Amino acid sequence: MKNIFFILILLFSAQFILAQKIEILTDSIQSSFRGLSVVDNNILWVSGSNGTVGKSIDGGQTWKWMIVKGFEKTDFRDIEAFDKKTAIIMGIAEPAYILRTDDAGETWNVVFKDTANGMFLDAMEFWNDQSGIVIGDPINNHFFIGRTFDGGKTWRGIPEQNKPIADSGEACFASSGTNIRKLNKEEAVFISGGFTSNIFIRNKKINLPILQGKESTGANSIAIKNSKTMIVVGGDFTTKDATTKNCAFTKDGGNTWVTPRIPPSGYRSCVEYLHKDEWITCGLNGVDISIDNGDNWKPISKESFHVCRKAKKGKSVYFAGNGGKVGKMIDDSK
Repeated sequence: MKNIFFILILLFSAQFILAQKIEILTDSIQSSFRGLSVVDNNILWVSGSNGTVGKSIDGGQTWKWMIVKGFEKTDFRDIEAFDKKTAIIMGIAEPAYILRTDDAGETWNVVFKDTANGMFLDAMEFWNDQSGIVIGDPINNHFFIGRTFDGGKTWRGIPEQNKPIADSGEACFASSGTNIRKLNKEEAVFISGGFTSNIFIRNKKINLPILQGKESTGANSIAIKNSKTMIVVGGDFTTKDATTKNCAFTKDGGNTWVTPRIPPSGYRSCVEYLHKDEWITCGLNGVDISIDNGDNWKPISKESFHVCRKAKKGKSVYFAGNGGKVGKMIDDSK
């Protein structure tokens, strides 16, 4: 009887995974998208290279595209949107910028600028529509951390003595805007990569069982189900098909980490928690899904994407990547 029950579970899992497909919504813009923010099932914003920002209010069927004036060569690696009018974009470096719009992208105001040598912003995260955080690569062996408490209108770096300390050759990847995530209503955690790959939780720095040792290796993205359950993905972005140490998960708040029985199908730049025990991850060679909290992954698409995000208010899941490509997950079982 137990064997029959187990077989039924396997059949259900296979049917569920096979029902998940990716629909390409647009792929005609000359930009590489790494920023994606999904407000609800219909409103989503993307940002990327060549100063490009895009917005859809009908689930990606039609788009408003814009090149931010004066920032035509800027790479906006992350975006946080609050509604169809308000969004914040992050330009990574030379110099580092954060801009904000409250008129649907008609105008953008510079709310943060840093010309320091070595300044490189990696990702933003918001707890709500007022409180947010931005992380940057180490300067003088300390990761840059900035905070806002007014919806991104102003930003300020935290005191030097409070900035996390980086090891030699340790930094962050600005690959999908998801290397820093809120842990609870007050705290955030972030991950690093390079010659060493760690997770920073409160005052703890924990080494991850993720590929490390080169500038191109390490953790790229973290997703959080609750204070105990988290998943990290990464690998080596120069070997997109390699599956060695490209994923790890924890069920005890980050104290111990386990690698999957069946890992994702290659290097992965983003992971997102969906619901129940279901997670999604994407990278240069495709998209994988897990329905058992990251222990086993199955490919559902060979489409290349940098970032995947679930709607903050809703169930829709969207993707973005090179060539101005934006996609949406379709569930044929419904």
